[in-house]
Amino acid sequence: MAGKAEGLYFRQLLAGRDFAAEDRVAQMMANFTYLIGDRASGEALIVDPAYAIDELIQVAGSDGMSITGALVTHFHPDHIGGDMAGYPIEGARELLDRLDVPLHVNEEEKPWVQGMLGIGDDSLEAHKNGDTVKCGALEVELVHTPGHTPGSQCFYLASEGIFVSGDTLFLDGCGRTDLPGGDPTQMYETLLHRLTRFPDTSVVYPGHLYSEDASRSLGDTRRQNAVFSIQDPDSWLAAFGNAGT
Repeated sequence: MAGKAEGLYFRQLLAGRDFAAEDRVAQMMANFTYLIGDRASGEALIVDPAYAIDELIQVAGSDGMSITGALVTHFHPDHIGGDMAGYPIEGARELLDRLDVPLHVNEEEKPWVQGMLGIGDDSLEAHKNGDTVKCGALEVELVHTPGHTPGSQCFYLASEGIFVSGDTLFLDGCGRTDLPGGDPTQMYETLLHRLTRFPDTSVVYPGHLYSEDASRSLGDTRRQNAVFSIQDPDSWLAAFGNAGT
């Protein structure tokens, strides 16, 4: 997609279709990987590298971009690689084998990422909520959004109104809270409180294609997504506390 600013580089890539086209697990999981960068500098960040690392590097290269870092939404193997119920998925570890770049993770997610990938401290940059990562002239805000996992994070490009939400928020529904590290109370706080400061005009780009649309304004998402329909915490937990996609 074309960004608002002439220099923005932004690609939304669907696993099992736009890359890793022959991978049946990628087709089933329908993950999105994103390339975000500054065309003027030729630098790009890759969000949630998984399934076919060489293909993703080639996509960036064919666009005249070099990957200078990776943004990790959370530790699950369909987003960063590793073992998924006995099925090995390429991911961030293979990216590090090919490129000397940092993986930007939330500080609460660091041990989970290390456990999944089996990597040391040298490859990780642990961040707090509100930190920014620069890519050329572009600034990406890291937003800590616990609930799906302890250190789940979203990425906000204020200059472009882009909100990459990982598995925290889908266009319809939210991430599961019944997996290791999930917390339904934290998910409620994230969705109904932490995200309130982001304007309705922001565009949500989720971690999976679980809806007919691949993106939607945050305002429309708030109006149409059932997880925003109940404001009382006890009622919300009763309705959505053990649910998710």
